[in-house]
Amino acid sequence: MLTRYIRAALHQAAYEILPGDEGFFGSIPGLEGVWANAPTLEKCREELEDALEDWLLFRLSRQLQIPPIGGIDLNIVSAA
Repeated sequence: MLTRYIRAALHQAAYEILPGDEGFFGSIPGLEGVWANAPTLEKCREELEDALEDWLLFRLSRQLQIPPIGGIDLNIVSAA
């Protein structure tokens, strides 16, 4: 399920060419703080995936809300 979430999130990623031939910037709308920049588009995609994985692990470890993407909900529901 985690891999499916990451794939779905990366499909929503937006990339920009930075001014002055500085490389590329990528982010995932709705996931605050998940962004990357790198000299090539491919490296930017790799860095964005790493940033997303770190962001997810942090939020899961602290049981913080994670926005559902593509019908995939990673939020932990505790039994009452």
